Amino acid sequence: MIRLAAIYRHPIKAHGREELASVLLSTGACLPFDRHWAVAHEAARLVEGWNRCANFSRGAKVPALMAITSALEETTRTLTLRHPDRPDLTFRPDDAADLPRFLDWVRPLMPPDRAASDRIVTAGRGMTDSPFPSISLLSTSTLGDLSARMGQDLSRHRWRGNLWLDGLPPLAERDLVGREITIGTTRLRVEEPITRCRATMADPDTGVIDADTLAALHEAYGHRDFGVYATVVAGGTIRAGDEVRV
Repeated sequence: MIRLAAIYRHPIKAHGREELASVLLSTGACLPFDRHWAVAHEAARLVEGWNRCANFSRGAKVPALMAITSALEETTRTLTLRHPDRPDLTFRPDDAADLPRFLDWVRPLMPPDRAASDRIVTAGRGMTDSPFPSISLLSTSTLGDLSARMGQDLSRHRWRGNLWLDGLPPLAERDLVGREITIGTTRLRVEEPITRCRATMADPDTGVIDADTLAALHEAYGHRDFGVYATVVAGGTIRAGDEVRV
């Protein structure tokens, strides 16, 4: 039996993660408040709406960001960020008056040779790495297989996924591309594999690079994919522990 092991969202792209017990998914939309905000750097060339990840401060270029955790209060859209090397910060990403406090907080985490974080933006949809509104599906057994091959216990949080599935054989999520899965009354269509970047090389507890995950993926499987993107074709509430049907 396949089950939904865990649900995660990342309110600000690359700046924190939080686990959810349940979530209401809507047809054609990202997971609510996942990548709802993103941090544009000073060299960004933004267009209206969705933008490519190269315009944003992110873990591939700033590994220290990988150690941020977050907690969002949805009603007031107030966000608390935590990092092992910084004091906790509670602020409202939509409030221009709070932007200087956020920039001051994140500045010590940024390498001096990278474009500095400049502003927080939204797009009317999640600022996922895919140009379509996506939800990422990942497999605990694939993670376990890669961990065993590397001789290192890899955290789920390296991969910044939304839905973790238990009960699939290793790499079987790739075979779901083009098919639908059902979680409760919610249906998702699996669209394409997720090709990984250097962000996964950083320890999500410390933000320090400690594993060559990209080389390990290529050596083990002949590619750099881990997980798949899906779209919601019929919305509904999903809960950790729900049965998943293919």
